Parts: sequence; C-alpha cells; structure tokens
Amino acid sequence: MSAPAPDFRSGFAALVGRPNVGKSTLLNALVGTKLSIVTPRPQTTRHRILGVVTLPQAQIAFVDTPGLHARASRALNKAMNRTAAAALEAADLVVLVVEALAWTSEDELVLARLARSGRPAIAAVNKIDRVRPRAQLLPYLGELGARHPFLALVPLSALKADNVPDLCATIAAHLPVAPAMFPDGELTDRGLNFRIAEMIREKLTLELNQEVPYGIAVEVERLAEEDGQLSVDAAIWVDREGQKPIVIGARGERLKRVGRAARLALNGLLGRRLHLNLWVKVRENWADNARALRELGVE
Repeated sequence: MSAPAPDFRSGFAALVGRPNVGKSTLLNALVGTKLSIVTPRPQTTRHRILGVVTLPQAQIAFVDTPGLHARASRALNKAMNRTAAAALEAADLVVLVVEALAWTSEDELVLARLARSGRPAIAAVNKIDRVRPRAQLLPYLGELGARHPFLALVPLSALKADNVPDLCATIAAHLPVAPAMFPDGELTDRGLNFRIAEMIREKLTLELNQEVPYGIAVEVERLAEEDGQLSVDAAIWVDREGQKPIVIGARGERLKRVGRAARLALNGLLGRRLHLNLWVKVRENWADNARALRELGVE
C-alpha cells in the first residue's frame, strides 16, 4: 500500500436505523458488492457486517447493524439489539438511515439511542425514488433537521444507487485524520463460510415468507475444494420439530428450490462453481437459548 496523504481520513461509520429502512441495501450499494443479505422481512440482518470503501483521500469502514427495535422479547432479538448498540458506541460517525417521508416510534427510539451515544451523526434519507412529487422531500428534510443537530442530511436511493457517492464523500469529510485500517482491495472482515451461510438464509427467508419467521439459522459444516469446485455441506437449524417438514416441503421440493437459488446466487457472487448440500436439523428453542446463539455465531 502506498503512503497515504498527510490529510488522509479513516474511521468507522455505523449504519443504524429501525428495521427495514434499507441499511443492508445501502451497505451493498456503498461497497459495490453484496455483503449483506436483503429481504422484505424486517430484522433480516442479525449480525454486525463490515464493508470497507477506500477512496483516494479516505477509507470508510461501514458497519451494517440489525435494526434497533423496542419489542425484544426473545434472546435472539435482544442479541440483535446489543449488536446494534455496540456498533453505535464504537463508531467514529453514525449514519442514521430513515425512510423518506416516514417517521415512526421506532425511528424515535433509534434517534434517542444515537443522541445518548454523543457520536456525530449524518442522516441518510433513503427511498427517495418512491417520493412523488420530489418537492415533498423539502419539508420532511426540514422536520428531520429540527430533530437533531445532524452534520448533514443526504437524500438518496440505495436501491437505485442514486446519490450514494455524495453520502460517501460527506462521511469521509467528517472522519478523523488517520491512516487506512485495511489493505487496498479488502472489502470485509467476514469469511467465506459466513457469506455462504447468509446467502442460504436469504433464499430461505424469501421462500418461506411468513411460515417460519425467525426460528431459522444456517451453519456451514464443511467447505472443501473438490474436482475444481467448492463443495459445501450446510445445516439449516429450526427451533421446533414441526418446522422441519415446512422447510423441506412436499417431496423435498422446497428445499431443492432454496438450494438451487442459493447455489446460483453464490456462483455469481463468488465467480466460480459451487456444489451445495443442505440438511434440515432441529434444535429446540435455539432462538431463546444464549448458548445456542453463541454456538451458531449469532452472538
């Protein structure tokens, strides 16, 4: 890596917000590749996911977080809230992601957490592609600016990658002067096993819709090079015996669809062929078991 300029800036920027405002879509747009899985279901993101953007004069380590939510009754939901809160506290800068023209009690909860942290903050107003006419944005931005002393308000569309470079430049300008934290070309600190497991979980979530809401985890049990391709054995964990036939489907068709969708997506993401074997296993009430959460890598 060449020596950085004396005014090079570097730091962590936490993406925080209520569930389903588009934090994961935004992270993927910022980094330029798929690091966080995306579904229409709230609370799809369970983990802290790092995405590194290196610019000529700055390096931004974005941290995608689970959506902060008030109703955290299960151990899984509490772990997700702790993950998001810890990322917020450790950040050099916080990016509050909100949905254009919307403000809810959960947005208020996240803003209160942000204010208590004392961290400098920028507001990213997402989903502006849905706003018609666009002039409606102006009063919303005025109201948002009155809620907190944000360093900047940046309207954007993560889905269309509209104004995403402007958000990057705005964040970079407010980071501390410091050398780069990651080598050129490094996009994340997450390994291959994690990314494969998350892609399988995305396809499961899309396929199952409302049938098995949050009682699913995916664990890569074996990853090996065989005959010029990656061979993967992965376990899909459900938390009740009755969920197992739902995930497998009649004559195994649902599990086959999930496996095919995940394999094709991973072939494209990794740029190579992948052979995928899936099994469904039961671990009673794992989402309410702190030890199980640790063993399955959720916390």
